Amino acid sequence: MELESDGLETLYTNRFGVESEQRQDIWEVLCTDFFQKWVPRDGTVLDLAAGHCEFINNIVAGRRIAVDLNPDVQRRAAPGVQALVLRSDCLEGIDDGSIDIVFVSNFFEHITRDVILTTLVEARRVLKPTGRLLVLQPNVRFCGRDYWQFFDHITPIDDRALAEAFAATGFDVEKCIPRFLPYSTKSRLPSWPSLVRLYLKLPLAWRILGAQAFMVATPATR
Repeated sequence: MELESDGLETLYTNRFGVESEQRQDIWEVLCTDFFQKWVPRDGTVLDLAAGHCEFINNIVAGRRIAVDLNPDVQRRAAPGVQALVLRSDCLEGIDDGSIDIVFVSNFFEHITRDVILTTLVEARRVLKPTGRLLVLQPNVRFCGRDYWQFFDHITPIDDRALAEAFAATGFDVEKCIPRFLPYSTKSRLPSWPSLVRLYLKLPLAWRILGAQAFMVATPATR
């Protein structure tokens, strides 16, 4: 059973409240130095399960939409970001083929396999034929027992399983980096912006410290 929105708000406030400023600094660098190259500056971007809005608040785009089941998203979204309280697999009010980029970060481990699939189907519905799905996801192959340190992790996911889920829901994998970022901000990712920038420039370090996969998928044309 999934947590209700009130439970989500309490859980994530307890988990991330103390390190909120550090996370914002990290995400600012991640967006400007890495994710922005995947996002057209005049495009429409949907941050699915946006959480504290670290991605959507720091990315540059013509239109920015944050979706989360937690109503706190409406408070955390920056000016100019449209915040919607919706289920990930029921994006009411978002038109078919209207989105250039759907971004998903650290979400699929919190939901069941069935909801992962229905979420991917809904993401494909709203994406333009030329759009992209960007997924940053803890990779259980490299997290080991730490994957289960969080109470609300219920589904183990790795890059290979995610590729299968993409194929089953009408996506092709364009890019897969099995080891990209460290597992969490509580792990070994440096918190100083200059060190984060350095880390992003050293793919060799990803192979040692990386425990999250980054995957890019596109709507299949066949």
